[in-house]
Amino acid sequence: MEWVSSPEIWVAFATLAVLEIVLGIDNIIFISILTGRLPPQQRARARFLGLALAMIMRILLLLSLAWIMQLTTDLFVIIGEGISGRDLILLFGGAFLIAKATREVHNSLEGETHEHSTGGAVSMGGVLAQIAVVDVVFSLDSVITAVGMVKDVEVMVAAVITAVLVMMLAAGAISRFVEDHPTIKMLALSFLILVGFTLIGEGLDLHTPKGYIYAAMAFSFGVEMLNIRAKKSRADHVQLRKAQLADLVGGNDRATQ
Repeated sequence: MEWVSSPEIWVAFATLAVLEIVLGIDNIIFISILTGRLPPQQRARARFLGLALAMIMRILLLLSLAWIMQLTTDLFVIIGEGISGRDLILLFGGAFLIAKATREVHNSLEGETHEHSTGGAVSMGGVLAQIAVVDVVFSLDSVITAVGMVKDVEVMVAAVITAVLVMMLAAGAISRFVEDHPTIKMLALSFLILVGFTLIGEGLDLHTPKGYIYAAMAFSFGVEMLNIRAKKSRADHVQLRKAQLADLVGGNDRATQ
C-alpha cells in the first residue's frame, strides 16, 4: 500500500483515469446509439450493463498482462507483413465498427419504421452482444495504453474503475443529447466510421496519432454546437405578423355587419 502515499502514483492515476475517459468517448457514443434502438424503459439498464461489461473486460485484460503481451507476437506473415493476435482483433473490430455505423446511418436516413414500430428486431441480448464485441476492441486498445503508462496493476485497475463510473454517470445525458439532435447522431456515426478505419490502419501497422482524431471530433462537435445554438436563437426570436390590408378590410366589413 506504499502507492497510497506516493504523489507520483497519484499523478499517474489521475492522468490514466482522464485518458481512459477520453478513450472511452467513442465507446459511450457507440453504446448510446445501440441502446437508442431499444424500448425507452430498457435503455438505462442496457447502458449500465454495457459499461459494466467494458469495465469487467478491461480489468480481466489487466489481470492477464502476460497474455496481452503475447498478442503482439506475429502469428503469420502476409506479403511481408507480420499479423499478430492484436492486429486481427483490431482488423475485425474496425470492420465491425464500420459496418455497424454505416448500417445505423442507413437506418436513420431511410427510416425503417417497421423495425422501430414492432420492436422485435432489436433485443437486449443482441444489443449487449454487439456492445461486448466492440468492448473487446476498445478495451484492448485502452489496456495497452495503460500498460505503457503505469507499471502497477492496482493503479491501472483503480483508474479503469474510476473512468467507467464517470462514464456511467455521463452516459444517460449523452444518450439523450444524441437522440434529441439528429445532426449530432450523424456526426457521431461518421466519427465511429473514422475510428473503424483507424483501427484497421492500426491492425496494418499504419499508425494515426489519436490526437488528430480527437481534435477533429472536438472541432466538428464545437461547430455543430454553434449551429444548434444559432437555430435555437432563430426559433426563439418571435416575429410579429404584419397586418395585411385584406385583413383590415375584412375586419371592418365584419364590424359593420
